[in-house]
Amino acid sequence: MEKSLARYIWSNTRLEQIWILTIVAASMIPYFLSFDLPKQIVNGPIQGKGFEHPGDTQTFMHIAFDLPLIGHVEVFEGLHLTRFWMLIALSLVFLALVVLNGLFKLYINTYKGRLGERMLRRIRFELIDRVLRFPPAHFKRVKPAEIATMIKDEVEPMGGFTGDAFVQPALLGGQALTALIFIIMQNFWLGMIAAAIVAVQAIVIPRMRKRLLELGRQRQLTARELSGRVGEIVEGIGTIHANDTSNLERADIAARLGLIFSIRYDLYQWKFMVKFINNFLAQVTPFLFYSIGGFLALQGRLDIGQLVAVINAYKDLPGPLKELIDWDQSRQDVQVKYNQVVEQFSVDGMIDPKTQLVSLAPAGRITHPLVATNLTVVDDSGARVLDHVSVEINPGETLAIVGESGAGGEYLAEALGRLIWPDTGRITIDGNDLLELPESLTGRRIAYASSDTFFFHGTLRSNLLYGLKHAPLTTVAYDEKAANKLKWQMIEARRAGNPEMDLNSDWVDYAAAGATGPNDIYAAIRPVLDIVAMSQDILDMALRSTVDTEAHEDLASRIVELRQALRLGLKEESLEGLVVPFEFDAYNPQATVGENLLFGTLKRPQMTNRKLAAHPYFQQLFTETGLNTDLYDMGLEIAENAVELFTDLPPDHPFFQQLTFMTPEDIPTYEALLQKLNGKGFSAASSDERTAIIRLSFSYIEPRHRFGLLTQTLMEKIVGTRAKFYEHIPADLAEGIERYDPERFTASATLMDNVLFGRIAHQQANAPERIHSIMYDVFERLGMQDSVLSIGLDFDVGSGGKRLTNVQRQKLNLGRSLLKQADYLICNRPLPALDHRVQDQILRAILSEFDNRADKPALIWVLTNPSFAELFDRVLVFNHGSLVESGTTTDLLEKNGMFKELLS
Repeated sequence: MEKSLARYIWSNTRLEQIWILTIVAASMIPYFLSFDLPKQIVNGPIQGKGFEHPGDTQTFMHIAFDLPLIGHVEVFEGLHLTRFWMLIALSLVFLALVVLNGLFKLYINTYKGRLGERMLRRIRFELIDRVLRFPPAHFKRVKPAEIATMIKDEVEPMGGFTGDAFVQPALLGGQALTALIFIIMQNFWLGMIAAAIVAVQAIVIPRMRKRLLELGRQRQLTARELSGRVGEIVEGIGTIHANDTSNLERADIAARLGLIFSIRYDLYQWKFMVKFINNFLAQVTPFLFYSIGGFLALQGRLDIGQLVAVINAYKDLPGPLKELIDWDQSRQDVQVKYNQVVEQFSVDGMIDPKTQLVSLAPAGRITHPLVATNLTVVDDSGARVLDHVSVEINPGETLAIVGESGAGGEYLAEALGRLIWPDTGRITIDGNDLLELPESLTGRRIAYASSDTFFFHGTLRSNLLYGLKHAPLTTVAYDEKAANKLKWQMIEARRAGNPEMDLNSDWVDYAAAGATGPNDIYAAIRPVLDIVAMSQDILDMALRSTVDTEAHEDLASRIVELRQALRLGLKEESLEGLVVPFEFDAYNPQATVGENLLFGTLKRPQMTNRKLAAHPYFQQLFTETGLNTDLYDMGLEIAENAVELFTDLPPDHPFFQQLTFMTPEDIPTYEALLQKLNGKGFSAASSDERTAIIRLSFSYIEPRHRFGLLTQTLMEKIVGTRAKFYEHIPADLAEGIERYDPERFTASATLMDNVLFGRIAHQQANAPERIHSIMYDVFERLGMQDSVLSIGLDFDVGSGGKRLTNVQRQKLNLGRSLLKQADYLICNRPLPALDHRVQDQILRAILSEFDNRADKPALIWVLTNPSFAELFDRVLVFNHGSLVESGTTTDLLEKNGMFKELLS
């Protein structure tokens, strides 16, 4: 990177800087005229110079030039004005100059602001670009939070300084110099006084501010270290809780904050001392002007108009001068920060930009072997983890790598996947070094999967297809307004040195996955999910999800067909009792009291149980039907039973998972409420207390909670109240409730609830699993697997994929690699979280899939279980970083060597 910030800015904004400097130079003309005009107004119309006799006039706006060779040129002979009208005319000119100077400032500030933002965008992109080209080993030495802080916060001042780098000294220096020259032109000695004060400020203040720069640098470093430490705390929160070190971390953070406080306090003290001295020097000058200038005026050596003009000109001198000094400090401060950024982002051995160029063309197949020659890898401690290993892997070959953890096989896999770079030796394809080949080839034709998974925040779909997003392949069709906006964005991207690529385009390389487009991509995804045994997980996610009816209109429109098919499937299996359907005239014992009362679902967060119980219409209906006292008594008994059973249990006890109507935090609240209401009736409770008690009954399910609170009479009463509830329901309440309808889709309910249109009878063994199996068959029989799969793939995986289990993350990671249909698949112990039976099932499924493909890819698998090696064509055995054995399983067993020891 360019080490001088000024050179970096000039090289990237040269033409824009020249233009704005030209505008600055032009703005000095009206700026100078605005100083001279007050003198003309005071000496002329106000004091009467040139208007000694009544009726005298002066020429206004006379424009003429004496040019060489041409002679006198008269442009405008001017207007002859009386004293009053001359005053008005000169005042209007002064107003015009004020407006003109303001417009110049507006244009200059706006232009340099846009210039700064453009440069900030450029430098941030350049730093991210360099992060993407860091050698893999460098990431072990940096903290992600520190890198993010530098790119986000520490380069922010550089963007603001870009517009000021050349414009600000030219503008402020020009204004200060113009004011100073004008003062000297009025009176030499007053000008010398102003020049002397300016010299002191220009020399002394910057020297004093060197201490400020050093303190600012220390503040920046300590703040960055704090950010990195906070990032470590977030990432290692599990370790902190497991080892009871939270107070150690508090002490560490307190010490860091104390250091930052002392630096900032010292900074403030020094900063305001400098400001005090600067302000004192600025205020001394007017004192000298008033005293010395006034003395000269009394002697007649300086007229009043000149004194007013000098004072007026000096009024505009400290401002630019102070800002110029501030600019110099900012320049030095930003240069220090820029030096730190350059230091952090100038890394040896960065990836050549040519290897990461965008390629829209499909990558050709790799038909040559992967050859590792004399490969040596040294870890950060200096130990050789891979020692002079040479191996050739042929296309279509299946290769198992076995050995103890850390024996060297995993490092060979990482080197083949370009995740680590060898210290000596190299890996080649057809004689070309693997590290010099473009990523558009290696990233598409070589796939890598390990147990160390990472997923970006987004949906399952976006993460599963991530390995296919190489370039903007399909352009989105925009309307005219959007197209013009995109065109402007692309122009700005080019000016800022950013790539002109539309993120909204379709980046997925469908052909690489064996599909033709988004319509048939699920046909390629389904087999992959089946292979890695994740189809059932996706189905479960889909069934627990609410459905966007606009995006999945086909499924919503066929909901009645799905319900009928499920009923038929249950009947064929003689399992009709597994589901209790919703019927408007009957109570569903497997549903909550609230669901039975509403015969529908609440549209959350618009409506909740608390809001419903507190609604006046709801309370009125309860009073009229007598349900208020019935449900109050039920809620009271629920509270008593819950408090009695759960009050002594820890908040994380598994019993609380069954307690749907109350959280562990609610137990003390209801315990206090029961003590207050003990022995008192319904009328003794306040409105809020009744609401809190009645709310508990809404989540009660008799077969699940088994408190024996639901009588046949009460169930019939609830069903009768249900019909009355909808007779005169107010609009605001109706908007928050979606009623069950056997002929339509319930948007606020999950997919499973919509298909069931009822509730599972939980008292039957394995009822949910059996229902899921029948549903899966129904979706397949009706050809709706893609729609259901799409809903499941809409699941948000969370930050880093943390909403998925470790098993699901490893399955998804392997599935993403399989979806690329690469020529070489490298699996570096990809499934350690799964038991050996499931690992064996997935491995056999992958091998079977590869055998059925005409372009059979090579499979390199670092095994956690050496017994799986018999499934591979060849086996490599590693020990202490060396390749000690190689051959088929039969050959290796006959040798009675290390491979046989690993199996025993």
